[in-house]
Amino acid sequence: MIKVSVITVSYNSEKTIEDTIASVKSQSYKLIEHVFVDGNSLDNTTNLIKQNLSKNSLFISEKDDGLYHAMNKGISIATGEIIFILNSDDIFNDNLVIEKVVKIFTENESIELVYGDLIITKLNKIVRKWIAGDFKYHSFLNGWCPGHPSVVIKKKAYEKYGVFDLDYKYAADLELMFRFLDKNKCKYHYLNEILVNMRAGGKSNKNLINVIKQNIENIKIFKNCNNFNFIKFFLSKFKHRYKQLNR
Repeated sequence: MIKVSVITVSYNSEKTIEDTIASVKSQSYKLIEHVFVDGNSLDNTTNLIKQNLSKNSLFISEKDDGLYHAMNKGISIATGEIIFILNSDDIFNDNLVIEKVVKIFTENESIELVYGDLIITKLNKIVRKWIAGDFKYHSFLNGWCPGHPSVVIKKKAYEKYGVFDLDYKYAADLELMFRFLDKNKCKYHYLNEILVNMRAGGKSNKNLINVIKQNIENIKIFKNCNNFNFIKFFLSKFKHRYKQLNR
């Protein structure tokens, strides 16, 4: 049986962390290590985590250098063969998610990465259905990208291709997925199912300034690619997102 690590990064997440924990505990697949990486929360987050720790949990709470630095910490201490990253305001879409993903990795041991779809909610209403669709070479240059919370990666693949590049403060998840899928052509499988329910309001889209900073980093990621046209990229990205809005 394959051991799975679920990494949850948190900071002042007392309003949502228990939902995330319950979501992991409800999974039908049981060989799960829940790794909590807290950034020295000032509210009740750490107490809520401690109340829910089990023998299969790892927990650290200390100051970090941001979300992606915390994720890298989690990856470094995780002992599972397969790594999910489920942040402290996200939940799995149903209790079979991990079982379904593990089945894919088990049936084809060459698979290094599985990605699926997700929904984004605000005030318990779906505002966007992020249906990734099939990856094609250089899809990223045309504004395509899977939702990072729905991306599941083998620990050995992180060791092979690297973790989050901390030079990027707002788009390190995009850079990592581009590096894995496009640059290194890792073995992947697209699972056309909703895997994660993600609450709206993530760091990169929190306000207009962050959106601008994220898009500047997007250009930095792709600028050395021969076929990159930033106008086409942003128009295509807007088109993808518009189609996904739950109007």
